[in-house]
Amino acid sequence: MDGKQEFDAIGPRADSIGAETATVPVFATDTEAPMVGKERWGQIQQLYSVEGMSISQIARVTDLDRKTVRRCVRKAQWHAYQRQASAATLMSPHAAWLTERAPQVRYSARILYQELCATRGFTGGYDTVKLAVRPLRSQATLDSLTQCRFETAPGEQSQVDWGEVRVPFDAGPAKIHVFVMTLGYSRRGFALGFEHERMGALLAAHEAAFAHFGGHTAQILYDRMRTVVLPTAEGKPRWNPSFLAFAEYWGFEPRVCRPYRAKTKGKVESGVKYVKRNFLPGRHFRDLSDFNEQLAAWLSEISDVRVHGTTHQRPIDRFAEEAGLLLRTAGQPSFLEATVRERVVAEDWLVSIDTNRYSVPCTLIGKTVQVVRIGGQWQISHQGKPVAEHPVLAGRYQLSVNPSHGPGAIARNTRKRFATPTAPGARRLTALPEVELRDLAVYEQLFGVAA
Repeated sequence: MDGKQEFDAIGPRADSIGAETATVPVFATDTEAPMVGKERWGQIQQLYSVEGMSISQIARVTDLDRKTVRRCVRKAQWHAYQRQASAATLMSPHAAWLTERAPQVRYSARILYQELCATRGFTGGYDTVKLAVRPLRSQATLDSLTQCRFETAPGEQSQVDWGEVRVPFDAGPAKIHVFVMTLGYSRRGFALGFEHERMGALLAAHEAAFAHFGGHTAQILYDRMRTVVLPTAEGKPRWNPSFLAFAEYWGFEPRVCRPYRAKTKGKVESGVKYVKRNFLPGRHFRDLSDFNEQLAAWLSEISDVRVHGTTHQRPIDRFAEEAGLLLRTAGQPSFLEATVRERVVAEDWLVSIDTNRYSVPCTLIGKTVQVVRIGGQWQISHQGKPVAEHPVLAGRYQLSVNPSHGPGAIARNTRKRFATPTAPGARRLTALPEVELRDLAVYEQLFGVAA
């Protein structure tokens, strides 16, 4: 091959093939493809310095503009083309805000544009925002495709989630909320059904899981459920005070997933799917109690002893390595029973506990009473003395009223308490009103007048 043929092989056609066939977009780069490749620059230098060709001759041979050839000839060394730093745009003052806010609104350019105009004085157009959001969305998509599985050490972390299922009961179809906790290392799981996902159910489910495992991990991971974190006007969540007190009482560190990154707790999500797909099909239940009894049997007979698809071991076998590293909870009373709640008695002699209301003696109106839970009962005390006891109501906005707490019953009891005692077996005589005694002649006279 002569010089001319060799030059043609790396000439314009060879350089243009890669540029014309590339289809993968590049969203963030500070360089562009060079206008003249390093090999071609070398050939131009060869033709000009060694072979003595003029600028015009080289331009005709290489099919380049004479200005381009002249620029290459003048360069002592080859440099790739560098994009000049772009001037500040309308989006520049909002770049940091956009990076933080975009994931929270699922990279919606329309929402971001509306917020920029309403709260940040943005004067640009919608297309400007759309172009600025595009690389952020692309990077987020790339991150989601390149996630790697996060493994934790024994006893380090567990994950919690709820699953909602519809099941057949004897009384008809019912909606059940299934609490699932999965240990990160062993993949051993715990599940329990409830009628709702409110705070009382969440805390009771945790304590049942702790009893099942014989302890708990140092960290527990959650998504952003309202019973765990509360939204704020600034967009930054804060811990639910009741839940934070529960975590501090049991001594574990609560953690939450990043916004819109629920896959961070993929272990427990897989556990919820496993309950739905393996436990539920083909089963019938009398009621919620029967549901939980069958679920407990399934956990020990099926879930604990199957070979896990990721670890390729049985969860119960890996749990033997993890059990000794859990933080022990045996012997520590329930948070619900250990927590003393103070309530002020309302004018209707009721106190409110978890949206339900319970009666106390009406003589305590306006006074502060203490409420503790003992098993399935609320015990209400005043100045250290029990004054009322009620079964814990399962629903919401319900009443539990003891008639003996009312004003009428208390007044009646007071009269009985201070009345003169009657001897046993003696008949109680009722005092009769005094009647005036008159002569019968008076009545004869009255009859005569009438006649």
